[in-house]
Amino acid sequence: MDGHALINGIGFFKRLLSSHVAAEENEAPRATLGARMLVVDDSPTICAVLGKMLRQDGYAVLNATSGLDAIGLACSEQPALIFLDIVMPGMNGFAVLRALRHDPRTRHIPIVMISGNPQATEQFYVQRFGADDFMRKPFDRNEVYLRIGQLVQSGRLDGRLPSAPVPAPVEALPALATELSVDELADIPDIAMPDAEATPRLAGVPPLQVVHGIG
Repeated sequence: MDGHALINGIGFFKRLLSSHVAAEENEAPRATLGARMLVVDDSPTICAVLGKMLRQDGYAVLNATSGLDAIGLACSEQPALIFLDIVMPGMNGFAVLRALRHDPRTRHIPIVMISGNPQATEQFYVQRFGADDFMRKPFDRNEVYLRIGQLVQSGRLDGRLPSAPVPAPVEALPALATELSVDELADIPDIAMPDAEATPRLAGVPPLQVVHGIG
């Protein structure tokens, strides 16, 4: 294992440990029960894992596997929050973010960028491109809930009332969510891992050339 991979591994376990501690000491605020969450990722695995995490806390989940689909769903369904992968074929996440931020119908929607690609991660931290937050793959359920909680605390998301009911079963959520059985949910992993092919896909598409000048 090279030094870069070792540092990344240590960083992940530190974040994983800190997220568990934070969740135990002070449970993160939650968004409104049934709030629509749009997950944008060309990986069906990431869509399934992140979707499972969100449904378990009572949210309705929409999925998009391309940038154009993401823009269309964001405009038509007005989700409360978008989780947007950076590395996607065709229209990458930075270009999708730019389009959403320049459209008056979607510019108000909070967006959390996600990526396991070192180049994309570096580009994000150099210039945030108008995103609200960032999650580095791999991530677990606690980190997802903490990101949502921070957006609630900052006023970017409406919070769930203390008296709100316990999250409903998946079958009781709005029809926008993909219906999954209990057994199907159990088969989905609890940690979202980056795809192995993510780095080569981005290598020929420098994000800064795609979204230069975004506000």
